Amino acid sequence: MLKVALARFSKLNEWLEKAVYLLAIFIVANMVLALFLSALVRYLSGTGYDWFIELPPILTSWLVFPMLGPLLKSGSHIKVDVLNNTLSPHNLSLLKLAISLIALIASIIFLMAGIEATSLYFKLGQVMELEIEIPIWWIYLAFPTGFLIMAFFALELVLSELLTILNRRNT
Repeated sequence: MLKVALARFSKLNEWLEKAVYLLAIFIVANMVLALFLSALVRYLSGTGYDWFIELPPILTSWLVFPMLGPLLKSGSHIKVDVLNNTLSPHNLSLLKLAISLIALIASIIFLMAGIEATSLYFKLGQVMELEIEIPIWWIYLAFPTGFLIMAFFALELVLSELLTILNRRNT
């Protein structure tokens, strides 16, 4: 049963990972394009548009937070590998399980805090003071979105390590 749940969850996360990478590509392309257009318009006309310059920092949260889950799963996040060489395979699986559980719990806590913050800014109705009006809640929405995605990936890692530990125990 655990194997079937893990297989289904892995399929969902594969799709989610591709969507997050596509979003990241789109955001980075828009950041570069905005800065290029800012320089081009300023060079050609002598004046520029502030929102070209302010767009990349606004998009940064939408680049960073959704990437948390795929980076956790791939192991591309910042980590210390000292124990990988000293622990037995069983103890290493237990350590990975503990890390995945901590990541899952933390992502749920931050998800709830992100929903609360986004809801607050949505109710306040504040907008950024730029040449184009961007609601502040839209920027804060990246937090719960990213931590929800991270929770999916952390749950997959928990299930995977549980399956690994159970398979070792049965052999």
